[in-house]
Parts: sequence; structure tokens; C-alpha cells
Amino acid sequence: MKSGETKDSCTLDQEQVKNLERITSKIPDDTELQEDADSLKALADPTRLKIIHLLRYGELCVCEIFTCLDKPQPTVSHHLNILKKAGFIKYRKEGVWVHYSLRDREILKILDGLSGEK
Repeated sequence: MKSGETKDSCTLDQEQVKNLERITSKIPDDTELQEDADSLKALADPTRLKIIHLLRYGELCVCEIFTCLDKPQPTVSHHLNILKKAGFIKYRKEGVWVHYSLRDREILKILDGLSGEK
């Protein structure tokens, strides 16, 4: 394929080609895009979103979280693990208890923007 020519017979002039090269040079690489997609997948579940909203108000023990969600402990632990692997939450152990909190409160701004809250 010649410079400025696409596979569907669309011919671009030199200025268009340079502009597209400039734009594509600013797009993150495939590895970074995959990480972003994985993070978005971690949030793409109502239960996990609810956990993030619960943690907005501070640290909670896992037993408090599954009580609020009215879901079995193994189910909640599964969701917590996904959020933890994605880097949205952190935990600390205190004896037999595990307490969860938000790793970075910036996620709340994103969620508030989605729901229209201020």
C-alpha cells in the first residue's frame, strides 16, 4: 500500500496522513489499553459498583460489606478480589477480620460523573 492510500481505495493527502500520524502517536500502546479495558471490566458489575459506593464512607469489614449487600460471603469475596486485583481497593488484616477501603478516592469522581452526582 502506498503512503496516503488506504485498503478501501480512499486516498489521503500528505497533510491528512501527517495529522493521523500525530493523532495515533498520542494513543496509548496496546498493553496500556488492555490494562485500561481490564480496569473497566472490573467496574462493569452492579455489585462491584455498589462495593465502591459503600467504601466511599470509609473502611468496612468484609462481614459488614456482605451484610449490606445481602449476598453470601463467598460471592462478596469474589467481587472484592476482582476490585483488589484491578487496584481499586486495598485491604488490611486485623486478627481474623479483613477490612477494605478505597485505594484512591479519584474513582468516586468518575462514578459520580457517570451517575450525574456532584
